[in-house]
Amino acid sequence: LARKLLDGAPADAEAARAVDWPLEPVQLTLLARCAALLDEEAGRDAEFRDELHHCRELAAHGGDRQAQLALGLWFARMDGDGRRQVNGIAAVNFKRAIRWLTQAGEQGLADAWYALSRIYLKPEFSQRCVAEAQGYLERAADMGHCAAQLECGMYAWRNRRADEQSDVRAAYWLQKAAAQGCDEAEAALARIGAAPKESDWAEAILRHMSREALESQPLLAARLTLAQLFGLSRAEALLLDVKAADQGHCLVVDIRASYGRSKRRLVLLRTARERQALDRIGRLFENLDNGPDGLEGNYRQRLYRLKTWLPGTDERLAA
Repeated sequence: LARKLLDGAPADAEAARAVDWPLEPVQLTLLARCAALLDEEAGRDAEFRDELHHCRELAAHGGDRQAQLALGLWFARMDGDGRRQVNGIAAVNFKRAIRWLTQAGEQGLADAWYALSRIYLKPEFSQRCVAEAQGYLERAADMGHCAAQLECGMYAWRNRRADEQSDVRAAYWLQKAAAQGCDEAEAALARIGAAPKESDWAEAILRHMSREALESQPLLAARLTLAQLFGLSRAEALLLDVKAADQGHCLVVDIRASYGRSKRRLVLLRTARERQALDRIGRLFENLDNGPDGLEGNYRQRLYRLKTWLPGTDERLAA
């Protein structure tokens, strides 16, 4: 059936477009499925290559996104990761490759956007543009492409000195890639931010406090809970701007404005329990000024409140 259809069809997609060659849905499905099957055989038997390319051209013309992706890679003479292919078109045609890959990407194929990012990084491409490549890379990453997410994360991490918030973006993309089983992303996350670990000092205080005492100081109790969950020091727990720190996927612990000896760091959120606890605590601080001029006062006032709040026998816990 496919061969019969090919016999009376235009030679390629360009010719089909020129004459506005009609293709019914059932014919498109037939050509797309034959192209996929012939692709498996073409690597072993050269006689199938012409039929493969003809099916693929016409399926791409009809709007099949997988055919458009494969045709774009063929014109670029590369695989989906950007590596040069030995077999393929005699002379690379980046213009046609970009057109087909763009059409495939617009139909929801992340692989097409990733392939476009590889083209715009190629030194032999006359319109090489790193910014354009990065834009396509982020499109692919947004659509769940694991390699694109890893690359976006590493790119953001390398640029953290130019933009302090780059580490937050790096953690976001690397967590996405790690969730898909990327070991390289997991290793990078270990360098970028610590996984939450419970704080002994905060846990000891909470364990010794009664429910009535905790309810008497809800903001202070919430800060101790934060410290317990995310391994915060006493100064970090008391001074953290909860609203600004919560980035959704991580906690930015930065109290340098009020406590000069501290360092900015990230704590990664890994579990639903941590996310739910942070949401609950965040609601307490949502309409409050977390700064030194707010309801809680400056560091000395917060520290004094903590020490006087504890039972006399347990004051050492706040030291």
